[in-house]
Amino acid sequence: MNDVRATQDSDDVPVVLINVLKCQPEKQEALLELLTGLMGIQRDLPGFVSATLHRGLNGRTVANHAVWRSVEDWRAMTRNPDVSAAMNPIMAIATFEPNLYEPGELID
Repeated sequence: MNDVRATQDSDDVPVVLINVLKCQPEKQEALLELLTGLMGIQRDLPGFVSATLHRGLNGRTVANHAVWRSVEDWRAMTRNPDVSAAMNPIMAIATFEPNLYEPGELID
């Protein structure tokens, strides 16, 4: 996985992953299917809260917005061998830029 540095002080605060993946337009549907499979693995791991996949209207991007219970839960997920195996075909068709965030204000 790409190198994401987490500097959050507390491990008991939720963490938000926003990952923008880029692919060729003809690969976007396959990328969404692979990411859906990955989410199926991740949702059963400790600390997983939720994930939403967003299809870019440009045909070249997919955004993943995921919430984890803590940075440590997220780190443990990145070391999971099933997750690593599911990431291999994703890395073959897409580049990505994952970043961790503190939860912010919800504006309705």
